[in-house]
Amino acid sequence: MERVGADSIAPARAVELLYFDDCPNYERLLPHLRQLLRAAGTDADVQLRRVADDEAAQRERFIGSPTVRIDGRDVEPGARDRRDFGMNCRLYATGDGLRGTPLDEWILNALG
Repeated sequence: MERVGADSIAPARAVELLYFDDCPNYERLLPHLRQLLRAAGTDADVQLRRVADDEAAQRERFIGSPTVRIDGRDVEPGARDRRDFGMNCRLYATGDGLRGTPLDEWILNALG
């Protein structure tokens, strides 16, 4: 599926936000993620995907809440090699230390 813009044709993107209930970081990330997508020029909808239990976490290869995937790929560099799936609060290692949400740069790069 493609979106036709005034000046270009861009592929539609599947943007997912995986989370579990009571995760404060996904609730903070959601409006920022939507704003970031608009600023990047995409009108992709963010699909919220609730992970209910550890069985679902294993099946979904869920590293923790919140997880952002674009076109099925985790936005965190190197996440594909991780195997620590489960019902965890996710922490992202950045150059400035640990944070509860992915870097904007990672999301924008994944939109590439």
